[in-house]
Amino acid sequence: MNPELIAQWIQAGLPDATVSVSGDDGVHFEATVICPAFAGKLPLARHRMVYATLGDRIGGEIHALSLKTLAPNEAAV
Repeated sequence: MNPELIAQWIQAGLPDATVSVSGDDGVHFEATVICPAFAGKLPLARHRMVYATLGDRIGGEIHALSLKTLAPNEAAV
């Protein structure tokens, strides 16, 4: 699995987001997602929003995804 492809899927589901995905082994990935829609939401809700963009790929093609989710004002700090 290609990290850039995962970033594209997240970007498609959260068009206002800035997405960065890395992963060296093809199944374990780390993503940083900065999105205005995250403002005022708890981390669990943010993660669910990202997982929703990936659907059934989580646990299948994508074995593990570590997320860092930030609202734009949090990323500027």
